[in-house]
Amino acid sequence: MMSAGRLIRYLFAMAWGALPALVVCLALLPLRQRRLSRRGLASGFPREIVLTLFWMFAAAMALLTLTPRWVVSSLIDVWNGYRWNGAAYPYFAMGTISLRPFQTLYDPFIFIGNVAMFLPFGFFVPLLWRRFSWPRAVTLGAGITLFVETCQLSVGRAFDIDDLMLNALGVLLGYGLWRLWRRLAPGGAERLWCREIN
Repeated sequence: MMSAGRLIRYLFAMAWGALPALVVCLALLPLRQRRLSRRGLASGFPREIVLTLFWMFAAAMALLTLTPRWVVSSLIDVWNGYRWNGAAYPYFAMGTISLRPFQTLYDPFIFIGNVAMFLPFGFFVPLLWRRFSWPRAVTLGAGITLFVETCQLSVGRAFDIDDLMLNALGVLLGYGLWRLWRRLAPGGAERLWCREIN
């Protein structure tokens, strides 16, 4: 069974990546608006909110997946009022490779977590950018998860075929949810795309 405490610890760790992304998004907003204006486009407030949430999520995911495990646990310790304890560990270390499928699916946290973590990439990307099709969703899902799994080899983590499959499944499910949302609420996605300035 998935532990609520385990989920909360991960959410705390994600905040360390999400909050700096929020600051960067807000700082770059005037620059982005000027660039869009020069192209004859405008981005409304709802789109900017969703775009900022997407980049906050992407930064949080980068922190969780592209750093050694001790970084996340050390950040959780700092959040809980303890001192930073990661200085004794190396940042770069050789990881392991697992090419045998279906070896880690016994843990519901791993299964649900790997799918749920990548679901927003399939949902938010077509929500924010036009001309996003299912082949692009497959390419995005495979590309992001392959990049993450390969990078994890250099920070003492694992390249796991189960993670590849579950992450790509998450992107496809996210894309499916977006398609369902468009069917149930026609025009909803269009309100979050850039609009032409008249």
